[in-house]
Amino acid sequence: MNEALQTLIDRGFVKACTDYEGLSALMDSEAVTLYVGVDPTGSSLHIGHMVPFFAMHHLQKAGHNLIALVGCGTAMIGDPSGKSEMRKMLTLEQITENSASIKDQIGTVIDFNPAEGMGKAIMLNNADWLLQLNYITFLREIGRHFSVNRMLTFESYKQRLERGLSFVEFNYQLLQSYDFHILHQRQGCRLQIGGDDQWGNIVSGIDLIRKLGGDQCYGLTFNLITRSDGHKMGKSEKGAVFLDPALYSPYDFYQYWRNVNDEDVVRFLKLFTFLPLEEIARYEESGTNINEAKERLAWEQTKIIHGQEEADKARAAAQALFSTDAGVGTEEREGMPSLSITRADLEAGIGVLDLFSRTDLAKTNSEARRLVVGGGAWVGQTRIDDPKTIIDATFLDEVGEILLRAGKKRYFRITIV
Repeated sequence: MNEALQTLIDRGFVKACTDYEGLSALMDSEAVTLYVGVDPTGSSLHIGHMVPFFAMHHLQKAGHNLIALVGCGTAMIGDPSGKSEMRKMLTLEQITENSASIKDQIGTVIDFNPAEGMGKAIMLNNADWLLQLNYITFLREIGRHFSVNRMLTFESYKQRLERGLSFVEFNYQLLQSYDFHILHQRQGCRLQIGGDDQWGNIVSGIDLIRKLGGDQCYGLTFNLITRSDGHKMGKSEKGAVFLDPALYSPYDFYQYWRNVNDEDVVRFLKLFTFLPLEEIARYEESGTNINEAKERLAWEQTKIIHGQEEADKARAAAQALFSTDAGVGTEEREGMPSLSITRADLEAGIGVLDLFSRTDLAKTNSEARRLVVGGGAWVGQTRIDDPKTIIDATFLDEVGEILLRAGKKRYFRITIV
């Protein structure tokens, strides 16, 4: 087996391949050009989007060439794969705005300015060719190669037929297949990678290229990552774990990884860090401190996405808070999510429900009330049991701030201006 392909298998990425032997032989004989697509359907990528890009990192390091394809064209339709209902239709303006930050986010994992010996990496946008298509010509030249009966055998369509599949979505597979054809034709792309829910789209692209007289191409799919508790990877109490620090702070990002289930730590170290497998293996040894492994995972992942400075600040804040929330200095608190209120407002008094609902600890006053009644709301080292409690200047700590806590692990910093 090709060494780079074996690395992906050993680290737990690979679910299926259209032809292991053929792809391995190709990767042994030349630097393969491969691609993965991501549709900018939101203002930021979340950690679940990044699994194929972490795999790409290892392939680039082995000398293979990467194409990150931003799907501004396909995002106008929406991929039905893995979705129980039709995606919300976005305007071209919304899609273009969403795509603005994607290169920087992907660039934390793959290198668009690689060192010598590494593969090249470029970013392309499928709107450049999809938005120029003539529909009748496209149907005659591309659509005629697709069998509706075969398309309906793919799991992504079978699941949706029960709830309803729009004709617009039904076209998605044709467009993604056409993307593969264009990239093969223009860039010499021979491999498409993606999540396991992309199998039908990838196989259809390979078939289209063959029918149009192209080279033998390949598909490689990755496991859809779920946590050991069955929840989808990249989901938290706050929702999706976004890469944009304005949507999900580096401190919260660190805490997400710090708090993963014990059973997931080694698996996530293999997938979401660049640590050598030999180093990760020591965390599997009996007697290993699982909290040490979790801290390593959280720090490595935060360093990759947000940089070492933010990772160091988040770790310092977390360690200080887990030891005690009394006497935590300003330096240790810098990595925490925070909110500023005026001294006048504080001296006038703020209802505890109002204060908690202004933070990430509770979305609404009702949620804050449940937190208080359930005994999970803390201000400093004082547990708040009465929803009518007024928070004023008497709650300031020695640093001149207020630390709020929800449950055992979620903190928020209130600063005074």
